[in-house]
Formats: sequence, structure tokens, C-alpha cells
Amino acid sequence: MQITMTVNGTDVTNEVEPRVLLVHYIRDVLRLTGTHWGCDTSNCGTCVVLLDGQPVKSCTVLAAMADGHAITTVEGLATGGTLDPVQQGFMEEHGLQCGFCTPGMMLTARALLDVNPHPDDAEIRRAISGQICRCTGYATIVRSVRWAADHPAGMTEADAAGGDPSALDDSAGTTTDPGGAAAEAAHAIPAAQTEPEEVTA
Repeated sequence: MQITMTVNGTDVTNEVEPRVLLVHYIRDVLRLTGTHWGCDTSNCGTCVVLLDGQPVKSCTVLAAMADGHAITTVEGLATGGTLDPVQQGFMEEHGLQCGFCTPGMMLTARALLDVNPHPDDAEIRRAISGQICRCTGYATIVRSVRWAADHPAGMTEADAAGGDPSALDDSAGTTTDPGGAAAEAAHAIPAAQTEPEEVTA
């Protein structure tokens, strides 16, 4: 069957088998390997992408279900070489270690901030409760999302200069850090029964 969708702002059309999962279509057909494939049972949340702006686990969505809809993968977060504030936040607050869960975490964070620009820690934890991180204990991930909420325009020159505009070189110019849905509500990330607990050494 033929499907057409918008992926990271670009229209794509391909012939696929009806049974192909969205995660495999993204990775194997479109070669966008930033979307990771983890447990294959919809538990870990590693494969999260945005479908019409809503986070979905792409291992539970058929590619055919995304026909006519808009998909955003982690490759689509940056704009013109400028990182999204969420990406910058994960850098600033060290929100990753092995990085395997990071693309899905960032996309979930982006979706949260799009509807709730100023979430508190509990709301951040609730948003990511359907995703598993085996490295950080979640504390740095929460701080990363909070950084993005506090810096909606991303890293500015003043930020880079420690908040002192007088420290900027006027001749340097502005610098940036380089770098409803067919799936239905049933495919959105389910809230976990318990909130992730912080892990202390």
C-alpha cells in the first residue's frame, strides 16, 4: 500500500506492507535512525515520536496509521542548525548518559512544553512517566526540561556570557549553540502507575 505523510516538515511517499510499524518505517525506509527501537513491547518509550504534535510510541503504531499526518522525529527538533531549547537543556543539565532514551525523552518534553510552557517538577515527571531511563535516575532529565522551560528562546549570547551583556563582543553577532491523530489517544504514552524515583548514589 502507498502512504504519504509529512516527516520533519517534508512530504514523503512510499510503498509499505500494511503490517510495517512506524518505528521500522522511520528507521529502515526513511533512514532516520535517531528514533531508537528498544523493548518492542511498548514499555520503555525509547521509540517515541510526535504524531500531529502528540507523543506516541512508534512501536505500537502502524506506518499506515500515520498516513496523511505529521511526524516529528528527533532529527526535526533543531531549526536551521540551531538546537531546540530542549536539546540545549539536555546539554546544559547533563540529561543523558548512554543517550539511548534521550530522543524519546526530548520529544516528550517538547510536546509538554508546547502545551504547558511552565511545568513544575511533578508535571515534568508525569509527562515522562511512560518512558524508562536506566542511567540518570531522572533528576537530571527533570532539570533539563526545566532549563528548556526557563529558556524558551534557547541559549542567548547573554547566557553564553554568564548573563552579563557587557561581556559580549558587539562585532561577533548573535551566536547559537549548533548542533488528533491517526494513532488515537490509545497510542499516547500511558501514565505510569508510579512516578520515577530519583536514584541517589
